[in-house]
Amino acid sequence: MTDVVSNSVPPTRNHGALDHFLYVLRSNPVTLLAFMMLAVLLVAALVGPAITPYDPLTSNAAIALQPPSLDHWFGTDNLGRDVFSRVIVATRLDLAISVAAVALSFVIGSLLGSIAGYWGGWLDSVLNRLFDTIMAFPLFVLAMGIVAALGNTVENIVYATAVINIPFYARLVRAEVNIRREAGFTQAAKLSGNSDIRVLALHIFPNALPPMMVQVSLNLGWAILNAAGLSFIGLGVRPPTAEWGIMVAEGANFIVSGEWWLALFPGLALMFAVFTFNLLGDGLRDIVDPRQRT
Repeated sequence: MTDVVSNSVPPTRNHGALDHFLYVLRSNPVTLLAFMMLAVLLVAALVGPAITPYDPLTSNAAIALQPPSLDHWFGTDNLGRDVFSRVIVATRLDLAISVAAVALSFVIGSLLGSIAGYWGGWLDSVLNRLFDTIMAFPLFVLAMGIVAALGNTVENIVYATAVINIPFYARLVRAEVNIRREAGFTQAAKLSGNSDIRVLALHIFPNALPPMMVQVSLNLGWAILNAAGLSFIGLGVRPPTAEWGIMVAEGANFIVSGEWWLALFPGLALMFAVFTFNLLGDGLRDIVDPRQRT
């Protein structure tokens, strides 16, 4: 009888999406800090309105324009409303506008850019002329025009912000798809019997995601600034809704008289959000990059 000796190979661990995400956080302290800051924003947006100490819309003339204190951490405004409560509640609205606008522009821009980059021809020429037309206008002025024409509602602010962001994603995707449509892995996928749409969706587009994630991160911060800017000049969200741009605009009138807290704290919240999204870019790129999983 012969003994059969089997050389067992130790099983390798299958690293999933969560493992890769944790690896990216451990390897980049800046990304970890950015996600911690993002967590603060998300908590404020999701549960902030339920835990604020005061109603952000309730006015009390007896305590108007009080400086920061233990009772009112960020002071009160000219109508006696608690500034801290309004800053926290405004987080949900500003993040919702930003995420909705960027998501809409991401989907439309990715679709148009993929079509232009993969098939080219007259579609590429027409779409490029359309993107050139949009980008020929100063973007904030174009957003002002769209909101002024459609009306200053939250939905129209989202549409205006999405429209002016579409060319960024479309041109970025077009360039990435155009580079990879003749690559070796693309030809191999076609020879395997995959349709053009399947090749584009499952093989080319995932490789275009890393630079797009950086653009998404930057556009999230820019979309918040755009919404706040529209509100600051009176074309955004209407008072008395709590929104950072409105609060900065209302507080600016009282800086000269010494009530600095009215504009400072919503301005700091706006800066915190934009800074967070600017830091997220590299981390999001590493998370979605297929080459980082090897």
